[in-house]
Amino acid sequence: MIDLEKARRETLRWLILLTLDKARPLGASEGLILSVIAQVPQPVTAHELRREMDYLADRQLISIAGRESPQWHAELTRDGVDVVEYTVPVDPGIARPAKYW
Repeated sequence: MIDLEKARRETLRWLILLTLDKARPLGASEGLILSVIAQVPQPVTAHELRREMDYLADRQLISIAGRESPQWHAELTRDGVDVVEYTVPVDPGIARPAKYW
């Protein structure tokens, strides 16, 4: 049986990484990330976004500034860039599509 909530979380993590890749080298505020992800037919709350950003930061794929402020700002780390560019294998927990090229 498919765990839809797990698939949703893992997809959200991948979308965060992709958004931050496009925002390089400046990174992006959580508001911008949320507005980009809102274009996908998958509603996401600000709380869910922060929870998954925190997960990615724990895995050292993104860095987060302003945790004590109302608006977080995130950037990809070197490891995050490698995951997005398919130069390293990705551990479970992120729904990165299989490389087709």
